Amino acid sequence: AGKSTLLKAIAGLGSLSGGAIRYDGASAQALGAALARRLSYLAQEGEVHWPLRVDHVVGLGRLPHRTPFAGESEQDRAAIEQAMSLAEVAEFRARTVQSLSGGERMRVLLARALAIEAEVLLADEPVAAVDPLHQLRIMDLLRQVAGAGKGVIVVLHDLALASRFCSRLVVLAKGRKILDGPPADLTDDVIRRAYGVSTLRGEHLGQTFVLPWAPLDREG
Repeated sequence: AGKSTLLKAIAGLGSLSGGAIRYDGASAQALGAALARRLSYLAQEGEVHWPLRVDHVVGLGRLPHRTPFAGESEQDRAAIEQAMSLAEVAEFRARTVQSLSGGERMRVLLARALAIEAEVLLADEPVAAVDPLHQLRIMDLLRQVAGAGKGVIVVLHDLALASRFCSRLVVLAKGRKILDGPPADLTDDVIRRAYGVSTLRGEHLGQTFVLPWAPLDREG
């Protein structure tokens, strides 16, 4: 439906077929290198092609704040340590990224995105390769980041996580927006139109949850 493409466009990584994306009235071209300090982007692929240590990968998030050939400052080191702690990867600091599982590697890349300390965090399927425990912890962490006044835009396919942790949902279907509103607006009809499935709804500890239940063409 174009969700990942949209996120890349917001990050200034893709070309637009029409229209424009502006950041406080300025284009990505006008902002130049400053855009890398204002936006952090966590890609879905989670690839690291060099045998780098975890703390070095997280440290790459500080590059937009440094002049060429400058070493790490105390502020850089503090940001790196905090990011590794928040993403729960500090115990892996001396290991290479290639030695980690897919879910652990995604958490390292999340730490790198957090280390930038950007105004806006863009995350493309940050919990897709992560075990259920860390899915919940990552989503809770992203909610904390948003609660601290940062902008957080996340691409998700998990309706339960989206409706539980997000304050605003945008649903795309066939490249078009069919919902833009609070989780309460995620009706069964919207889910049918977007995904072609029926839903199961319930409530636990005062929170409503929604689960995809069955393909519409198999109901009856």
